[in-house]
Amino acid sequence: METKQLKRLPIGIQTFSTIIEENMLYVDKTEYIWKMINTCKYIFLSRPRRFGKSLLISTLQAYFEGRRELFKGLAIEQLEKEWTAYPVLRFDLSTAKHCNKADLELELSNKLTAYEAVYGRGAADQVKPNQRLQGLIERAHAQTGHQVVVLIDEYDAPLLDVVHKDTALDELRQVMRNFYSPLKACDAHLQFVFLTGIT
Repeated sequence: METKQLKRLPIGIQTFSTIIEENMLYVDKTEYIWKMINTCKYIFLSRPRRFGKSLLISTLQAYFEGRRELFKGLAIEQLEKEWTAYPVLRFDLSTAKHCNKADLELELSNKLTAYEAVYGRGAADQVKPNQRLQGLIERAHAQTGHQVVVLIDEYDAPLLDVVHKDTALDELRQVMRNFYSPLKACDAHLQFVFLTGIT
């Protein structure tokens, strides 16, 4: 009698493409993902740690990049008819923990610089993170002809370590509030915005 080989469990793996390409076990929730992205334009998901938020972000990135081959045999393959490749700006702020104001601004700058290498830099006077993010969104839309998808994982990570330190919390909160401000102003340039956090 032939025994069926069980798929490996993707323990600790948060990258959708790795799970699919290495034929690991993936519980198909893509029908719900498709319904979600076709219902709302702006979504904030607050859930505890180890809840699968980063894997969801990775799945959304693959979907919005139009990587249909990764979704073969999954529900969304049949539901989606167009498979448009959108420009995706993904920011993982788990790398911005234990930061003071200067470190946080540098971390945001480095993340923006990586996308500016693809979509170009803005005017010389656009130096603040919010100005740079707005410029990136506008340029990505203009260059590709498609609205932009913004995915932010652990939006609150920079704040969690200082949540009981009033001065530091206010300082870092202001940096992050400033960084996120273009997400409202750029509505006409945005296809979808998704943020995760634990608070």
